[in-house]
Amino acid sequence: MFQLSENLDRVEKAVADACSAAGRRREDVELMAVSKTYPAETIAEAAELGLALFGENRVQEFAGKAAALEALRSRAERPIQIHLIGHLQSNKAAKAVEIFDAVDSLDSLRLARRLDEAAGKLKKKLPVLVEVKLSPEETKEGLETESHDAAELFETLPDLTNLEMRGLMTIAPWGAEEAVTRACFRSLREWRDRWAAQYPRLNFDVLSMGMSGDFPLAIAEGATRIRVGTAIFGKRQPYTGPA
Repeated sequence: MFQLSENLDRVEKAVADACSAAGRRREDVELMAVSKTYPAETIAEAAELGLALFGENRVQEFAGKAAALEALRSRAERPIQIHLIGHLQSNKAAKAVEIFDAVDSLDSLRLARRLDEAAGKLKKKLPVLVEVKLSPEETKEGLETESHDAAELFETLPDLTNLEMRGLMTIAPWGAEEAVTRACFRSLREWRDRWAAQYPRLNFDVLSMGMSGDFPLAIAEGATRIRVGTAIFGKRQPYTGPA
C-alpha cells in the first residue's frame, strides 16, 4: 500500500503540474488507473487511496476479478467504475456489457449494434467512447478518421438508444518523438471539434488520450481523461490468461 500511495502522489503532482503549465484546472482532467494484469486486491487498495476510475484491457481477465470488486462498485459513497479500454471482439460484446460500466474502445458499427442489443436486454444504458486510429502502426485499433465506417457509425449512433456516446479515445504511436505525439493528440482534439459540429446529436465531451509516458503532452493538447497504469502500479507482468 505504501508504494502505491507514493506512486499515486507522484502522478497526482505531475498531473497538477501539467494542468498548471497548460493553464487548465486540475479538476478538468480525469485520472483513469489502468489495472490490467493486477489482481482485485490491488484495485481495492487503489480505491481506498481515492481512485475511482479503472481501465481493463480484456473481458475474460476482468471477469475473474468482477465478483471480488462488486462491493466497491455498488457502495453508496464514491463507488468505483471499471471501463473496458482494450479491443473488443463482437462475440464478446454481451459479456462486456454485463461486467463493465462503459466501453471506451468502440471501433465499428457492427460492434455498436452488438453492444446496443446486449445493453437493451439488460435494460442498461452503456456509455461508450469511439476509438480513433491516428497512428500508422498496424497494431493500433480504431476508426480511420475520413473513412466511410466512421461516418456511418456517427450517423447511426443517435439511433442506438441503449448506448450513450461520451467522446473519443486514441493511443499515440509508441516511442515517437514529442512533436509526433503532440500532433497525434492535437489531431484528436481537432477531429472532435469537427465531428461535434457535424453530428450535434452526439456528445463528444470526453477526450481520452495520454498514458504514463506521455500524459503531460496529452493534457497540454486538451485531454479530459488520461489512462495511467505503470506510473501508478509499477511495472506489470505480461498477461498470460485467456483473451
